Amino acid sequence: MELHPLINACLNGTSAILLFLGLRAIKQGKRERHKKLMLGAFGASSVFLASYLLRFAISGTTRFPVEGVWKVAYLAVLFSHMFLAIALLPMVLRTLWLPLTGRFEPHRRIARFTFPIWAYVSVTGVAVYLMLYHLPSLLL
Repeated sequence: MELHPLINACLNGTSAILLFLGLRAIKQGKRERHKKLMLGAFGASSVFLASYLLRFAISGTTRFPVEGVWKVAYLAVLFSHMFLAIALLPMVLRTLWLPLTGRFEPHRRIARFTFPIWAYVSVTGVAVYLMLYHLPSLLL
């Protein structure tokens, strides 16, 4: 099995963990910790995106080798992950830019939408990896 997809899944998982730790930090009033964790999540997501695009350019797509209900489930997770990831990029950039310019109230408003989408995309990135590279060996 290729190492590149595993690295990408780890980057998605790291982003998810940092996001949830960042949420906990801001709920505890730890702004500086929140900022560092969210910038870390952005860094992990950015490295993932660059790595994914490189891998896609080099080797293209990988087909899901199982038919039936498992393929439908995989495609549902994959497509929701992809479409939300595309919509997410400008949201993340705006959500991160606002507090860096001292505009905390607009940041809070948009973060209420950005956070759950970003968390979903990060977690489903790991799920797509597990479904594509490990689920078929359990089913076949």
